[in-house]
Amino acid sequence: MLRGTARECAAEFLGTLVLVTFGVAVVAQVTLGEKSHGEYLSINLGWGLAVTMGILVAGGVSGAHLNPAVTLAVAAWQGFPWRKVLPYCVAQVAGAFVAAALVYGVYHEALQKSVGDRRDQSTAGIWATYPQSYLSPLGGLVDQIVGTALLVAVVFAIGDRRNANPTAVQGAIAVGLLVVLIGMTFGLNAGYAINPARDFGPRLFTAVAGWGSDVFRWGDGFWWIPIVGPLVGGVLGGGIYQMVIGRHHPQES
Repeated sequence: MLRGTARECAAEFLGTLVLVTFGVAVVAQVTLGEKSHGEYLSINLGWGLAVTMGILVAGGVSGAHLNPAVTLAVAAWQGFPWRKVLPYCVAQVAGAFVAAALVYGVYHEALQKSVGDRRDQSTAGIWATYPQSYLSPLGGLVDQIVGTALLVAVVFAIGDRRNANPTAVQGAIAVGLLVVLIGMTFGLNAGYAINPARDFGPRLFTAVAGWGSDVFRWGDGFWWIPIVGPLVGGVLGGGIYQMVIGRHHPQES
């Protein structure tokens, strides 16, 4: 039996695997099915439900961060031990990588039917996020910072026992709905990664699964933006919540 940090990291691995498997799979189904099995709303709902399921898998053991931006934010603002930040993040990226491999295995024949042996950005976008042609690196960075700041600020609110105070299941559902909302409002520019593990793990997989190093060049080298933007946005959003609400509850004033 795993104990302590090892058990928590295993939970982060499995929770992230569940999240990313369902999330990437819904994109694969919509894309390779040429919208015969869903539309953009399906992707929003699929990712939201995937987040809920991942939280339910890992929440009782690790807190279900499932996102390095969340892990960094809770370390910066809520006393999460800094020594656990790197192990959590590694577990999250590993879970996302394995999830990408699972979806590739399930949908490999559909991918072959759709594009044969061609591996381009249009199919790489099933696994990782890429920007619209008009989006500048600065615009992409702002997009990821704002989206993740909103994510973490509301996650802090949901988890604040002196504020929203939901049950564990209600909290998981609320966070899932939050991701649906972000997808429906901030998905146009670059696919709302808002999670470095969700983007980098699958991107690494595509690099070794036939798409090659182009996955780090497409979109004017966009790959670093879904890493840096969410990390900055998570700390920013968590800090705003803590300073405006978290430290100023009525009973404390």
